[in-house]
Amino acid sequence: MNHELILPQHKFSEDFERFARTQEITEDFLDHTAELRHGSTIGPAGDFHHVAKIPNVVIDKWMREGFNIFHESAKDIVARLKHEDLGAFLTTRKVI
Repeated sequence: MNHELILPQHKFSEDFERFARTQEITEDFLDHTAELRHGSTIGPAGDFHHVAKIPNVVIDKWMREGFNIFHESAKDIVARLKHEDLGAFLTTRKVI
């Protein structure tokens, strides 16, 4: 017997913008970022330093607003998080 998977065609247009985007941000997630933020003051940053844990729903919102997180500096990302009162997603207390 031949089984074939048929997927429907998806067309995204301006109607796509009407869909709500949600993501559950758990207390565990926020507790973990708080632990990382607290621990960030213990040692040197080194060449690579974890700056934030940003949920996908926030990244998606920013991308739609024209802020491409993948092309922005860590300093600009931190500033935007602070400006939008999303400091709970920061994983460092160090000045970036």
